[in-house]
Amino acid sequence: QVQLVESGGNLVQAGGSLRLSCAVSGSIFSINAMGWYRRQTPGKQRELVASITSGGSTTYADSVKGRFTISNDNAKNTVYLQMNSLKPEDTAVYYCNAAIERRRYLSAQNYWGQGTQVTVSS
Repeated sequence: QVQLVESGGNLVQAGGSLRLSCAVSGSIFSINAMGWYRRQTPGKQRELVASITSGGSTTYADSVKGRFTISNDNAKNTVYLQMNSLKPEDTAVYYCNAAIERRRYLSAQNYWGQGTQVTVSS
């Protein structure tokens, strides 16, 4: 059973920082990419915040460029999201996502974490 376990969500004042972590557990062959999404309003679609491939290529939403940094530790199957200069509009449930090959030659599948709440007060 593959699981993504997130941590690091919290309440923080505007201008502050948080670091989210997401670790993949279970039997897998490889992780092709990992990323962070967020849902700011219940019922609203999740939006991509940042993603990183196993090779280290990164993508960021325009709204977080220059403030957030995504990184990974391939040896630990873990992805991090360093969030600086947080704004009230960053308040959301943040979800970890991973494209995982469970066995060699099998197509990668998407897996999601349970979500972690980030609240930024003004």
